Amino acid sequence: MASPADQLPPGWAAEWDATHQQYLFIETATGHTTWEIPVQGQVGLENATSGSPPPTHHAKRRQYAAGQTQAYYGGDAVAEPAYGAPGASLQAQPQGGQLFTPGLAAENQFAAQQTQPPASGQPAYYGGQAEPEYINGPAFDRPQYGQAPVDALAGQFGQMGMGQKQFQLYTTNLLTSPPEPRDVQRPPPEIRLPPNSCISPSPTANADYSYCRSTVNAIPTTSSLLSKSKLPLALVLTPYRSLNEGEEAVPLVTDTVIARCRRCRTYINPYVQFIDGGNRWRCCMCNMTNEVPQLFDWDQVRNQPGDRWARAELNNSVVEFVAPTEYMVRPPQPAVYVFLIDVSHTAVQSGMVATATRTILENLDRIPDEDDRTKIAIICYDVSLYFFSMTAGSTESSMLVVSDIEDVFLPKPNDLLVNMSEARASLEALLGRIGEMFQDNSIIGSAMGPALQAGFKLMAPIGGKIVVLSSTLPSVGAGALKNREDPKILGTAKESGLLQAASPFYKTFAIECSRTQVSVDMFLFSAAYQDVATLACLPHYTSGQTYYYPAFNAGRTEDAMKFAHEFGEVLATPIMLEAVMRVRASRGLRMASFHGNFFVRSTDLLAMPAVPQDQSYAIETAVLHTTCYGERRIRVITMALPTTTNLSEVFASADQVAITTYLANKAVERSLTHKLEDAREYVFQKLVELLVAYKTSMTSSGAGASAQLAISDNLKMLPVLILGLLKNVGIRQSAQIPPDIRAYSQALLTSMPSQLLIPYLYPSFYSLHNMPPEAGTIGEQGVILPPALPLTSERLERHGLFLIEDGQTIFLWVGRDAVPQLVQDVFDLPSYDVLRGGKATLRPLENPFSQRINAIIQKIRELRRGAYYPHLYIVKEDGEPPLRLWALSMLIQDRADMLPSYQQFISSLKDKVPVDRHLLPEDCTSSYEIGFGQYKELKAALRRKATVSQSLLSEREPHDMHTLGGINQGYLDTPDYILPDSLTSLAISDRSVLGSNLTTGEPRE
Repeated sequence: MASPADQLPPGWAAEWDATHQQYLFIETATGHTTWEIPVQGQVGLENATSGSPPPTHHAKRRQYAAGQTQAYYGGDAVAEPAYGAPGASLQAQPQGGQLFTPGLAAENQFAAQQTQPPASGQPAYYGGQAEPEYINGPAFDRPQYGQAPVDALAGQFGQMGMGQKQFQLYTTNLLTSPPEPRDVQRPPPEIRLPPNSCISPSPTANADYSYCRSTVNAIPTTSSLLSKSKLPLALVLTPYRSLNEGEEAVPLVTDTVIARCRRCRTYINPYVQFIDGGNRWRCCMCNMTNEVPQLFDWDQVRNQPGDRWARAELNNSVVEFVAPTEYMVRPPQPAVYVFLIDVSHTAVQSGMVATATRTILENLDRIPDEDDRTKIAIICYDVSLYFFSMTAGSTESSMLVVSDIEDVFLPKPNDLLVNMSEARASLEALLGRIGEMFQDNSIIGSAMGPALQAGFKLMAPIGGKIVVLSSTLPSVGAGALKNREDPKILGTAKESGLLQAASPFYKTFAIECSRTQVSVDMFLFSAAYQDVATLACLPHYTSGQTYYYPAFNAGRTEDAMKFAHEFGEVLATPIMLEAVMRVRASRGLRMASFHGNFFVRSTDLLAMPAVPQDQSYAIETAVLHTTCYGERRIRVITMALPTTTNLSEVFASADQVAITTYLANKAVERSLTHKLEDAREYVFQKLVELLVAYKTSMTSSGAGASAQLAISDNLKMLPVLILGLLKNVGIRQSAQIPPDIRAYSQALLTSMPSQLLIPYLYPSFYSLHNMPPEAGTIGEQGVILPPALPLTSERLERHGLFLIEDGQTIFLWVGRDAVPQLVQDVFDLPSYDVLRGGKATLRPLENPFSQRINAIIQKIRELRRGAYYPHLYIVKEDGEPPLRLWALSMLIQDRADMLPSYQQFISSLKDKVPVDRHLLPEDCTSSYEIGFGQYKELKAALRRKATVSQSLLSEREPHDMHTLGGINQGYLDTPDYILPDSLTSLAISDRSVLGSNLTTGEPRE
């Protein structure tokens, strides 16, 4: 009997599959595989001689060879003809392949060309039901699984187990699995879409996680399944991330042909479905049928038919369109920068004024101005306002002083806001003289509010960016603030009041700025209290950013370098002007809240006057903006996720980095609306609920007693990341953290992209004295870093040299027994005793070890996106205690002050997870645990005569029961029992107590 390999038609090859013990047939032209023996003509072309009407429209539509379209979908044409009598022979075409014209061929021909027969012994993905109208769509009457899918896309992706790679769930015991630093760098779980869910085979058809990442990469089909998992459902967006060297730019569509859904306004993307012979497309969000634009298949550059499948929007999830005029309320505006420079005595003496003006001068060529339209104005202020009139084509400028700060006005109608190119000579001369003008200024005070109003009046007709540089607490005029720092309330419940805005002026002014497309960046320098919490309102609501330099002194080279570098990067970064962002989701999903620096204009519309690069927003996304080069564009980011009815797949697809980013935003929000203690308790409780849900649903012990603290392998770093968040300066329990430092940390927590946020919560720790020989040398990916160590002081050695960094600060830890040769090679000093700790600049020396260490430090500073330039501190093991404690606080797995070590934290989590099935609520997911504070009160109330086991504890009906933050609180009228000291939490049986409904607060039986 002849082998199947000998009976193949031309263009096919056979390969024996040992796993399945049968031949696998491969089409050599397209790479398509099938288990069935291909027959002659299977790849042939259908007969096109039909009674289709002559062409009457769509004259510029592209004609597609059937083989081309089938290759694009990865499928074979069906063996049966699309029409005519069964078994009709195929007509040979005199010029090669038969061409197909969307909208002109016979009915169902385009669909038939794209149909792929199911593999032998395997059911078709959509249940094997024929759907002649769709290219790649499911049958209308396919069975529904579970409850109704969340949207049309969910219906397309819903049956996750059929024809696609399954998520594998691996359980880890946190009690025996210490954190591994490399696991933080792992990419999120793979997004596993069903076959044929995307019309493009492009690897960029789904959004890269650097642009968009979801807390779960498999969406539960029902809200009850999501609730059971206790995982949050959120997106973390970084729509304008910076591009590293070698990365491809976002594809740009320049023909202004934009296909959008008529109902939900979704942009066409790789997940739509073409129907009606390619003439129409079905929206993946709302299932609406839409016409394909006539010029969609026309190449306007070459003025000839174009290839539809080569269009960027059908192959890339992140794409930009050049917007036509209907997307413009007004012509694209030029980039406008207004610099407000504090010239009070404090600012001048610190060197801020000289450093700022020199940095602007040195970076004029880096400010985006390719079309020579960028405008600049400079306003200085102390208790008065100083305007500068610059004349084009001259080096002269004149200063105009406005002392009336109660009713701010512009002293001159023109020459205050000038074209940077035309007035370049005058601008350069002015920047060189400002330092000398105010070097003897003895005025103490700040009229920042009036200066902001003046800058706003100057640029309101156009919009743009206001850059504020301030060294003094605003003290006069609108927006004047008082020093409200009170060390007595630090660490108490009243501390959260210091993190809220003290004056409504700044939020009101910020909303007014947002309305007129004005963004504000704040650069704050002060050795004293400056109320960062209030001033940060301006960047928060205008999509700006806050930069804080405590105790700035330009006399220290390190301070001047850090500010000059960051300020220069901000000036050089392209900004997106007049931006509005709208987030669309499939039916069944809605956006409940948004976190980030913007103003929420409506339920799903975010106003961002100027969008900087590398800012994160925790929320298909579309951003309409004007580039700083004067072009109106639309950036569309599409993320497609499968759905599932399987709880294990929900856990296996969870992204620990995205969850941490979301919880960081929620913690900051809660610290402002409630208290810092509530924020910490909220984050801790969310982690407990997740562990309880995983244990009860995914482990063999279920709700029973277990020696494990189980979590899925892809979430095993979540507890240590949450511990890092709880120990972060932004929400850490401490009475020693100045409110300005805490407020600035919270601003970072809510604006940094995940790539910067995770190191800020979980720093990097390297051993340098014994690093591998290749560390610090150049490899394929640049400078090779040493292997990261766990964040515990157990790894510190007395003779060693270590580096700890969190993206904002770098510490070089020197052991007290460091050998003189190491100190000589690194610091050019004879011994450890003469080494001084503190802020430093490490000079490269003429020895390989010094050069390797400097290369590592430089690599760390360049490693992550953003403008931040971390300071370097030298820390001696027996040096200044505050500096030592600051460095050691980054080793978050150690115990510090009142904060637990990682082992203690895991133990407290273990104690929080119920140990007996009858102590759990019926759904095994509701948390009836008593928090730490309530535990102490309960312990005192229960201390009586004898002890009793946890399982025998019972209660009578509690009084005044209510719910706060998911924790049941209330006075418990209890028998005379003693609560064991070893019990750190108590789960109350739902069967023996009248509980409180966690969602409504009403009693339930």
